Amino acid sequence: MLSRALNTKSKRTSRYNEGSCRSSLSLCEYDEIFIGCMENEPLVLCDSDATHEDCRYKWRLKDVMGASVGVVGETSLGLIEKVVFLDGTYNVLKRFRMVCVRRREFGRRVSRLAAIGRRCDYLVQMKAYLYSKRFKFVVCDYYPMGSLYDLLTGAREHDHTPLTWKQRLKIILHIAKAISFIHSQSPARDRNMIMNIHGNLKTSNIMIDVDFNAYLSNYGFTQLAMEVPDTGQRKPPSPILRCEPLSQKNDIYNFGIIMLDILGGSKALESLKWCFERKEEIKAKECECFEFPFEGKDQRKILKVWSMALACTNRSNDARPSIETILLHLGK
Repeated sequence: MLSRALNTKSKRTSRYNEGSCRSSLSLCEYDEIFIGCMENEPLVLCDSDATHEDCRYKWRLKDVMGASVGVVGETSLGLIEKVVFLDGTYNVLKRFRMVCVRRREFGRRVSRLAAIGRRCDYLVQMKAYLYSKRFKFVVCDYYPMGSLYDLLTGAREHDHTPLTWKQRLKIILHIAKAISFIHSQSPARDRNMIMNIHGNLKTSNIMIDVDFNAYLSNYGFTQLAMEVPDTGQRKPPSPILRCEPLSQKNDIYNFGIIMLDILGGSKALESLKWCFERKEEIKAKECECFEFPFEGKDQRKILKVWSMALACTNRSNDARPSIETILLHLGK
């Protein structure tokens, strides 16, 4: 039984997905299978300046398996696990179902993306990665508050304390700054990688800390792994997140959807259909489009963010504003 579990391969394969894992098991649930297994590779550090003398960085596959406390999320790219090491260090492990590049290219891409991420205060940091026969994953910073999707859904469905307008605006500005940093990368290409596009913007990829600072995660991950549809994960309640070929205009569209979701969830998202007909009603507060209370002095700013979100979701790519234009208007 154990040998059959170790040797089973998916019939749906790609050129570079040898040993890709489609299981939803947590790493900690593989313990018995891996007894006596020789696959215990060390993780590769993303920061070449980090010292291996520090015990926090002496991670091997079995260390991570023992540190995993289970799957905490699932996306079309793979599984998200929380890991707690013996020294009390908390991290998040992003495990890919099907990678699209070989080992050496995977390592080069992760190292390049991590190096860029270390230069931005609003990107989630990648610490280490592993590319073994069965498992391919990266280890990232952990945020106990969870994602923006978690906060919005918690308030809407579980009566958790909702975000205030000031907290929402702070999050929007931080996301915009992260996108601006990515879109400003030069050169735009590094060999066969596109460096100036995020490619996977959504609320579940925005992490929040205890001070409600926002950090964008999964930068460049669509250039590491392929999406596997119908994984059973719960999707954010937002319409048509664009999955077009990688482009900055596609990033802008998805940022517009995120802004609308932050402003009012389904109420604000519905404004995509009737925004021009009922704009005056919204200005007069006769139409409930926002899910948070606000004072009259904040109304002008809220409407400016809402108008910018609608501009971002224009059906015409050319009509969508650049991230620099968005930041300029949001900063006024």
